[in-house]
Amino acid sequence: MAHVSLRVTDEEKKIMENYANWLGVSLSDAIKTAFFEKIEDEYDLRVIAEYEADEKAGGIEYKTFDEVVNDLGLKDEI
Repeated sequence: MAHVSLRVTDEEKKIMENYANWLGVSLSDAIKTAFFEKIEDEYDLRVIAEYEADEKAGGIEYKTFDEVVNDLGLKDEI
């Protein structure tokens, strides 16, 4: 397993430890969780921005439920 070192002030460390204690996890787990949740949030925001740009440019096609059912050949299944 890899090891990562992080330099923080004493005050930052105390905040991080308080956060970990509040979550009931180790400091390492709290940092990893916060870091990867931030990555997920950034990814989600980027995907949303791309979708909104495509929508604004007219590149998004909307279909009704019935159109999707017909396109998939499931008309007799529902």
